[in-house]
Amino acid sequence: MSEPQPFRALRTQLVEAATAFATGPGVVPEILSGIVDDVDRALREELEIFPVCHHSPASGLAMVRRLREKQPKVIYLELCEDLGPLLTELRNCRLPVALQAFASQLDGFPQEWGPLSIVAPITEASAEYQAIAYALETPGVELVLVDRSTDHVFQWQPREEADTAAAGDAEEAEDTDLHGDAVGIEIGDLLPRFAELEEHLLHHGKVRHWSEWWDQYVEQPLAGADYETYRQVMVLIGSLFRRLAPSGTRRLSVDEDRERYMWTRMREHLARTGVDRADCLYVCGAFHAASRVAEFGTAEGVPDFEISPRTETKWLYGLIPSSHSAIEAQFGLASGSVSIAAATWQKALARTRLTPFQLEGQKGSRKRKAVANTAGAMAAEPVADRLTGFLASPPVLDGLDEDELLGWCVDIVRLARRNGYLSSTADAIAVFETSILLAGMRNRARPTPYDFQDAAVTCIEKDAVPGRRDVRRLCEILLGGDRVGQVGYEALPPLARDVYDRLSPIGLDLTKSTVQRALLDLAGRPELGPASHLLWMLRYLLPDGAVRPIMGSRRLGEKSIQESWDLAIGKHQRYIIELGYEGVTVEQVVEQRLRRSVWAADATAAVALRAVEDSILFLGSRRFTDELGARAVELLAAERTVDEAPEVLKRIRRLLAHYRATEPDLPSWAESFVTAGYAHYCTLLPTAFVDDETGVRQVAAMLGFLFTMEGLALALGCDRAQLEIAVRQSHPESPAKLALLWSAHHQLGLLPLADLRARGAELLGNPLVVPSVPKYLSGFIQALDPVPKLTPFVVEFMSNAFGKLPDPVLLPWLPTLITTLREQAAELVPVLIREAGRTFPGTLAAVDSFVPPWRSKASGAPAVAAPSAAAGPVAALLAAHPATTDALASALDLPVTWQPIASPPGAAKPLPLLAAHAATAEALAAVLAAPV
Repeated sequence: MSEPQPFRALRTQLVEAATAFATGPGVVPEILSGIVDDVDRALREELEIFPVCHHSPASGLAMVRRLREKQPKVIYLELCEDLGPLLTELRNCRLPVALQAFASQLDGFPQEWGPLSIVAPITEASAEYQAIAYALETPGVELVLVDRSTDHVFQWQPREEADTAAAGDAEEAEDTDLHGDAVGIEIGDLLPRFAELEEHLLHHGKVRHWSEWWDQYVEQPLAGADYETYRQVMVLIGSLFRRLAPSGTRRLSVDEDRERYMWTRMREHLARTGVDRADCLYVCGAFHAASRVAEFGTAEGVPDFEISPRTETKWLYGLIPSSHSAIEAQFGLASGSVSIAAATWQKALARTRLTPFQLEGQKGSRKRKAVANTAGAMAAEPVADRLTGFLASPPVLDGLDEDELLGWCVDIVRLARRNGYLSSTADAIAVFETSILLAGMRNRARPTPYDFQDAAVTCIEKDAVPGRRDVRRLCEILLGGDRVGQVGYEALPPLARDVYDRLSPIGLDLTKSTVQRALLDLAGRPELGPASHLLWMLRYLLPDGAVRPIMGSRRLGEKSIQESWDLAIGKHQRYIIELGYEGVTVEQVVEQRLRRSVWAADATAAVALRAVEDSILFLGSRRFTDELGARAVELLAAERTVDEAPEVLKRIRRLLAHYRATEPDLPSWAESFVTAGYAHYCTLLPTAFVDDETGVRQVAAMLGFLFTMEGLALALGCDRAQLEIAVRQSHPESPAKLALLWSAHHQLGLLPLADLRARGAELLGNPLVVPSVPKYLSGFIQALDPVPKLTPFVVEFMSNAFGKLPDPVLLPWLPTLITTLREQAAELVPVLIREAGRTFPGTLAAVDSFVPPWRSKASGAPAVAAPSAAAGPVAALLAAHPATTDALASALDLPVTWQPIASPPGAAKPLPLLAAHAATAEALAAVLAAPV
C-alpha cells in the first residue's frame, strides 16, 4: 500500500513512539500504522462516509451541521432495507419509538425460533433520526436503507446459537418492558470487544462504566469540533476497536458480510440511478466505516457480494413504543446514559443555537419548517490531517457552571424528600461540594452528571431506601427521566385502532401511560357491554398489569352487574400493536391462539377443556367450540398419565353444568368425552393406585370422574362392570391410596360402613400403624369428593383418634396431619369442618351431655326403621304421619314396628315457663298435631 500523504507525519510519529516504548518486536507499531491507514482509506473514498455512534449527541450535532452544509440528494443509511416504508409513520409518533419486524409464521427457519422479532430504536438525539427527518422533509432527497434485510438477520445466525445469537450489531436482550426479547438493530455499536482494553480505559479514565468514559473523552470533546475532526476521530476509534477485536469470531465475520452487503447495495443504486457520488452521503457505524473488506468502496472493478434470496417467511412491520431504559437494557448501556445523552443534546442545541431537523407533525416537539434544498453539492476538499492536533492537545473543557450544579443539588434534595428521604439544605451543600471534589479527583474542570450522581448517592443515600426509588434513580429522573415514546393512532395497525375505538365509550384517555380506573355500570348502561367483553378478551391476551379487573368476573353461568378495571393500555401499547401482527380483530387473535394451544405438541386434555371454556366465554361460536371439544376427546384418549386428572375433572364438571343449564341436550363432543374418560380412567386406575409417581390427588380425581359421571356414562352405553373390575384389580400399599381404595369399595357396595368402622378402629388400636394415621386420614379426606357420603365417617374417625390416643402418641403426628391436609386436601377441609359443625353441639354447656351419633344405639339400626322410644321432634313428626313412613317402608321392602314414644333417660324436665302457661303449650301442640 502506498504511503498516505495527509497522515505521513502522524503515522511516522505513532510508529516511532510504539517502537521506542516497546520492549521488543511486537504488533503495536503495525496496529497503530494500520489505524492511520484505515482513516486515510475511509476519507479518500469518493462516496462520503459519515461515521456515527448510536444515541450520541455529538454524532447528532455533527449530522445537523453536515446536512445543512452539504445538503445531499441521496442518503444511504445503515438500517434494514425492508424497514423503509415504516419511516414515514414516524410523523405520527412521539419519540422514542422502535421500528419492528415480526414473524410468527416461519418458512425456512426452525419452528422453535418463533416468533421472530427485530426492533430498531429511534431517538431524537440520534444521527440517523436527523438524517431521516432531513430526507423525508426536504423535496428531492432520496433515503435508501442499505443494510441486510430482517430475513437475512436470522439467515446469518447459526441454528445451534439461535437463542443467544448476537449477529453483528444485533444483540438479543433480556426481557424488557417495551422491547421484550426482540433482536435489536443498532447503528454504531462502539463498545470495546477486547475486555482488557475496556478495563484499561475505565481504570485510567477513573470512571465506573463505558458510557461515562465515552461521555468524558469522546462526547464532550467532539460536541463542538469541526466536521473533518469529528469524522477522522470517529473512524480512528472504530478502527482501533476493530483491530483489537478478537479475530476469527462469528460476530466479526457477520460484520464483514454486512459491510459487503451494504457496499453492494450502494453500488447497485448508483449504477441504476446514475446519481453523482458527490451528492450522496453514507451514514454507518464508525466500526463499519473502518472496514477492510475487498468489497469496500464504489470505484470500478470492486467485486460485488452475492446476496442470498429471502426465505418465504411472512414478515409484518410496525412501530412500537420504546423508552430510554428499554434501550439501555437491550444494548448493555449504563442505567441513565440515554437520558443523560438526551439532556446533553438539548443543552448543546441551546448553546450552539442549532435547529435540528424535525418531521412535520412530530408529536412531543414544536412544529419546524422543512429546510429547502437550494445549495448544490460542495466540491470535495482535499483531506487534511486533523488527528495530530486533536490527539496532541488536551480537550478544551467547559468551566464550572455553578448555577447549573446548584440547581441540580436543590432539585435532588427536593425529589429525595418527596420520596421519603430525610434530606435538608445541608445535604444540598454537601452534594455541591462533593461533586466538585469528585470532578477534581478525576481531572475534570467541570462536574459531569455522573459526578453529580455519585455525589448525591454518597451524601443522601441511607442504609435503607424508604420508597420505591433510590437516589441513583432519582438522579436519572432529574437529569432527563426515562422518556417513553408512543405510537400515534394513525400509525397503529387495524386491530389496535379497533381496540381504541371499541373502548371509547368508557370515556378514558387510553393514550396515557398511567394506570386509570374504569367503572362500568352494566345494568344502568347496557351500551358498555361490548367494551366489557373486549376488556375480558384483552385480559386473556395481554400480559398481567395491562388490563386488570378489580371488581367483576367472567365465568360460565355468571354475569356481572358492575365492573371495575385498572387500565394501563398506554403503557402496554407495544403488546396491543403486536396483536395486530396476528390478526385483524381481537376475536380472530383469540380464535387463533385457542386453536394453536390445542394443537400444540404439549397440548393436554385439560388445556383443550380450558380452550373450550374460553371459546364459550369470548367467542360464542358453537362450531368452533365443538371443534375444540372434539380435540379434547382425542387428547384424553391419547394420554398415558393422569397428572392433570384434577384439572380435567374440575373443568368437565363446570362445562356439563353449563350445558345442562343453558341447552336442552349435551353436545356430542361432551358425551364422547364422558364415555372416553370413563373407559380411559377405568383402564389406568389399577396402575395409578400402585404407581409411586401418581399422587393421591390424581387418583382421587380419577375416582371422582368415574363416580360422579357414572350415571351419564351408563346412560351413554358404558359398562359398570368395567369399573368394578378396575377397583378389584387395584392393590395399593401406601396408606393414603389404601384409604381411597376402601372408600371406592364402600361406594360400590363392596365394603359396608360397619366393616369400614372396624378397619378404622383397627388402625387406631395398632401401635405400629398409629404413626401413619395422618396419611390414612388424608386419603379419606381426598375421598370426600368422589364419595361425599363418607363425610360423617371421617368426622367420626378423627373424633375417635383424638379421643382414644394418648397425648404422647397424638402430639407427634399432629404436625404431619396439618401439613398433609394443607398440601393435599386444603379445599376439602371446609367440607369436613361444616360436617363437624352439624355433628357437635354449638354450646359449651351441651358438651357434657353430648352423645356422638356413632355411639348411640341407633348407630347400628337399619337405614329405614320405625321410631324408637327415644323422644324428639323427628319421632313426633313420624308418629303424627304414620302413613308416609309405612309407604316408604313398603317401597323399600322393610318391616315396620311402631313403638310408643317415651322420653329418653335423663331428658330435661319442662321449663318453668311452659309449666306456668300450660294452656299455650297445649294449643301449640294442637296446631302442630303433636302429642303433649
